[in-house]
Amino acid sequence: MRALGRNVGRVRHDLLMTDPGPETDDRHPADVVTGMVDHVLDLAATWPRWDGRIIEVPVEGEPARTYTPHKAIRRVADHLVDHLAELEARLAGRPAEPDRWHASAITTPGDLAAFTSDDLDEARSRLRRLVLIWDVRLRSLSDQQLDERAGDAWTLRQLAFHVAESAFYADSVGMLAQ
Repeated sequence: MRALGRNVGRVRHDLLMTDPGPETDDRHPADVVTGMVDHVLDLAATWPRWDGRIIEVPVEGEPARTYTPHKAIRRVADHLVDHLAELEARLAGRPAEPDRWHASAITTPGDLAAFTSDDLDEARSRLRRLVLIWDVRLRSLSDQQLDERAGDAWTLRQLAFHVAESAFYADSVGMLAQ
């Protein structure tokens, strides 16, 4: 997953349409997104042990990116929201809202806060609700809808597989030892 996700932090949404898109396989895209959230929450279960040291991840041709437990959860949630809005807009025949996220290029003061068991509970609630929306929506679509091309945009199946790459943020923090 890390190799696939390495580009997530530095690829701008407006450039994604020229990217060949993520690899897909025979898994249902809802299972792929749900599996990513399960993975993120498994890692996050260890984050109340975080000692406050930030994690620096090199980015080719750019300054290293800073990751913390809060930032990983924020970025996963942002990615789920961003592409869910894109998916819904496309299904409604409307243009998607342009991506104006700062992505992982910024670290907010909130990203540096201690990650407590209450934060873990909030992350579980937030991410579980978001993945439920993804699951219900993706399962409501036919294979034809999932694989239909809209110009040079990724298919909705590719979009879901791309969202799953946001596990990169949590993988950057990793599982913290006891």
